[in-house]
Amino acid sequence: MKAKLTISTFLSVVTTALTFAVATAAMAQENISKEKNKVPVSLSADEMQYNQNSTVVTARGNVEISQTGKTLIADTVTYDQTNNKVGALGNVILHHSNGDVYFADKMEITGDLKNGTIEDFKAILADKSRFAAARADLVDDKTLTLNHAVYSACKVCEEDPTRAPLWQIKAIKVVHNREEKVIEYTNAWMEFAGIPVIYMPYLSYPDPSVKRKSGLLPPSFGGSSDLGGVLKQPMFYVIDEHSDTTITPIITGNGENALAGEYRKRFADGSLNVDGSFSRSAESNNLGHISAQSEFDIDRTWRWGLDANRTWGDTYMRRYGFNTASTLTSRAYIEGFRGKNYTSVEAISFQGLSSIDNPKTIPTIAPLAQFSHQGDAGKYGEYTSFDLNLASLSRESGTDSTRISAKAGWALPYIAPKGDIYKLSATLRTDVFNVSDQPHTGEANGLYSGTTYRVYPQVALDWRWPLAKRSGTTSEIIEPVAQAIVGPYGGNTQKMPNEDSQGIDLNDSNLFSENRFTGFDKIESGPRFNYGIKWGVYGDGGGSTNLMIGQSYRLASDDTFNSGSGLKDNFSDLVGMVKISPNSNFNMLYRTRVDKNSYKFHSNELGVDGIVHDFNYGINYAFFNRQAGSEFAGREQINYSLGYNVTNNWKVNYSGIDDLATGGGQRLQRTGIVYDDECFTFDASFSRTFYQDREIKPTDAFMVRLVFKTIGEVSGNQGFLGGL
Repeated sequence: MKAKLTISTFLSVVTTALTFAVATAAMAQENISKEKNKVPVSLSADEMQYNQNSTVVTARGNVEISQTGKTLIADTVTYDQTNNKVGALGNVILHHSNGDVYFADKMEITGDLKNGTIEDFKAILADKSRFAAARADLVDDKTLTLNHAVYSACKVCEEDPTRAPLWQIKAIKVVHNREEKVIEYTNAWMEFAGIPVIYMPYLSYPDPSVKRKSGLLPPSFGGSSDLGGVLKQPMFYVIDEHSDTTITPIITGNGENALAGEYRKRFADGSLNVDGSFSRSAESNNLGHISAQSEFDIDRTWRWGLDANRTWGDTYMRRYGFNTASTLTSRAYIEGFRGKNYTSVEAISFQGLSSIDNPKTIPTIAPLAQFSHQGDAGKYGEYTSFDLNLASLSRESGTDSTRISAKAGWALPYIAPKGDIYKLSATLRTDVFNVSDQPHTGEANGLYSGTTYRVYPQVALDWRWPLAKRSGTTSEIIEPVAQAIVGPYGGNTQKMPNEDSQGIDLNDSNLFSENRFTGFDKIESGPRFNYGIKWGVYGDGGGSTNLMIGQSYRLASDDTFNSGSGLKDNFSDLVGMVKISPNSNFNMLYRTRVDKNSYKFHSNELGVDGIVHDFNYGINYAFFNRQAGSEFAGREQINYSLGYNVTNNWKVNYSGIDDLATGGGQRLQRTGIVYDDECFTFDASFSRTFYQDREIKPTDAFMVRLVFKTIGEVSGNQGFLGGL
């Protein structure tokens, strides 16, 4: 006969059940009163028996006992009421609320499931790693001691369960301290594919429930022709629940040792991250760097932040592998968001690390302030906008300037009965400049100092007419687009510095911009007409193809634009874009600018990536002609990568960067091989960088990384400067 019983406590379950069978109701009530403070227990089984002489309850068939986050399942369970002991036999499983699961053929445990002995023990921890031991002892549900134990994060081979896992750790003794959340091994050795490879008298690491714990992190080692051998040994320390630090000594073969550190802290209203390093060169010069980022909420509208990045030694960060940037930017800011308003005030400084940078001519910007507002739509959909921008630049040598710009705007969108879409807009912009030592050919000393301003009104009318057609499972849209802009000529004089609009590249993304200069210092003036056509096909399955071609026409040529910008003459160059994405396995994006007369390409950008069976690939090609008078050089470069999945676990890859400009050549080549499964990762790569800057020379690098998942990694590289 099948029976099920659930009562408020484990002991009262047994006591009450037996008492109702062999005693009076009064005796049962007395036992319940005595046990009313016990922890609730749920017990169920197919069959239950009670031995009055031994006071032992026996439950058989699908036995399940649950108590305070733990559940015991077995074929047979006996409970010795006198000694408060539970014996479980056959397919024993003990579930913990944290996700750990214990398995055994036999288990003897106390009634509260906190103390006991487990024979032929097996366990799957919360991170899916596995333990096995001949015997396990559980004390106070805090300490689990395993004798002659084996640990691995690898799955058991389905075809041959007796086959040794890829890696495993065997130990005479293993202690899992659940209170301190640490797993300790005594007299342990690691086996790889069943072969012992390393003996460890002692090993410990955090259990899967731990996210952060103080201790040594995996070291890395390698070398370079510049620094010699290099060893890094990071040490991690948890300060409290919200902060920690990492200290990393860097030992080099040439004696130019370094010390690196990182500090992290989380606050209720923000965060702070600081990392830096210090070293001394062979010439006894102090070298180092600091990088700090912080951001804090003031209230629901305002927040402030700081990004500080500085180095002592132009090539120091690249030599030691901290950063490869050619310019470091530091910024302090405060910004606010409310409705359709945005406000920011910031101060910015730069540090140039190139050999041609002159610190005396690099500006400091303080303040840089911005306010933007867009009004709500009116009765006819019209809305207003207002933008205010303030920038003040100072240099040790060169032009100092302060500019304040204000632009008020009004716009009215309209959809005609036939579906064509219009937008009429008008803006009035005012800029005031105060400069000193601004280069000016009209001044006696070639420099101008003083105040100048401009007031520039502009009206624009945008029109587009999307025409759609449905054919089977695809939709086709063709959309002619036109824009007419009217404004006075001029507005740009030599008395106004150009700090933020140094270059302009005409392309499909800015063809219909009302001002194609990227900043505030210059404006695009005069009447002009922009036009183009867009075409797209969209499949129900998500695939699409898009094409766009367009051009701009000016009533008069404008020498504000550099020669080669594509905008100086009446008719601009032609711009085009093609995007093809038939499915997730292929994507292509192509942008171009073509000379209107000779049809010569002035710029080409091509990006292709996709997957073909087990191959994945990516190609990015960029070509830009240099514009006359621009500080930016022309460029022709190709980046490429190719990967192949040899099996589900093995992958090979190759990538490179080639500078196709005259005198360029290869910049980087990298070949790698990766093995990855649920418990282990092997990553080996060889790379060569061709970068040269003062004492930094081209470097070969070999890197190997071994990751034993759940316990750590071992990594090493030969050729420390390979940008790894």
